[in-house]
Amino acid sequence: MLPIRMSTERRNNKFTIITLTATLTNMTSAITTVHALQWAGTHLAVLDQRLLPDQLTYNQYDDAKGVTEAIATMQVRGAPAIGIAAAYGVALAVIQHYQKNPKQWQQKVKEDITLLASSRPTAVNLFWALELMTALLEQPLTNPIAATITLAKKIHSDDIAANLTMGELGADLLAGAKGLMTHCNAGALATGGYGTALGVIRSICQRQTITIYMGETRPWLQGVRLTAWELAQEGIPASLIADSAAAWLMKSGAIEWIVVGADRITARGDVANKIGTYSLAVLAKQHGVKMMVVAPTSTIDWSIENGEEIAIEQRPAHELLPSYYQHDGSLINAWNPVFDVTPAELITAVVTERGVVMNPTLLGLQGLKNEIL
Repeated sequence: MLPIRMSTERRNNKFTIITLTATLTNMTSAITTVHALQWAGTHLAVLDQRLLPDQLTYNQYDDAKGVTEAIATMQVRGAPAIGIAAAYGVALAVIQHYQKNPKQWQQKVKEDITLLASSRPTAVNLFWALELMTALLEQPLTNPIAATITLAKKIHSDDIAANLTMGELGADLLAGAKGLMTHCNAGALATGGYGTALGVIRSICQRQTITIYMGETRPWLQGVRLTAWELAQEGIPASLIADSAAAWLMKSGAIEWIVVGADRITARGDVANKIGTYSLAVLAKQHGVKMMVVAPTSTIDWSIENGEEIAIEQRPAHELLPSYYQHDGSLINAWNPVFDVTPAELITAVVTERGVVMNPTLLGLQGLKNEIL
């Protein structure tokens, strides 16, 4: 357990921000043994999550084009991990183009940044990380290769530290709970390490016994393939349920909380996350189950007020349709959005590394933004 120091709770009108400062002296021992991304100096090793749990395969990339492909094809997924991968992708672009032409490399790197930005439209961490890397490259740099690698590593390590802090804050809210459910995969596989929603689960399991359920998360089955595998790696018991069994689970009284991650959060607290999250939030409201969203502040898009402004990625129909229907002239097609938007009114708590916002619908996340500024 990390040594922590709780600050005084601060109230602003009707919403509450709770902050915590964690002393991350044991960060290395605290994080999981699961690593979605591994930097090796001249290349990025990406765990191909499409093959889990049957195969543990790392693909190596030495340029931005390869990293873009890894993101677009969902070898790496989860908003924080996508942002980290993109940062390393920029570093690889600088290595490639600066070594070829130290005097005229910037334009090629800009083109690679544009390519990386096109990989996934919904995860705001992607654009956040690319903006940080771009801002660095606009400065006069004596050694652009070393500078970009250093910043990419910092983005990675900062994410791990944020996850550890969020884990403790979220676990505080879960104190005394008998059961919870999580959706999709918001663990070490989706982040720099430890996880957002699964980080909270890891932290609460260090404190008390709690029953954990996970939905299968169709159509990519991240709950079946990734969350179940991660929890098994960490020695945490959990039960898998069919997505369609969630309402009956809540009706049974077995859970008090749903804990999920996020791919984008608006200024008022609306949350874009894996398809099915909105359904769970509606069901939770009906059954008196609380809804916790766990995400770093880099996932908050302050430029968007309302969830209706979020671009929702549509994946190809073939990812959902059986092969029988995949032919010219087929009368059966597929509508395949991979995210939905849960309005702030359905969310009990937004947990970030900067603090917890309870009932975000009352005043949005403005109080948290003031904390950051």
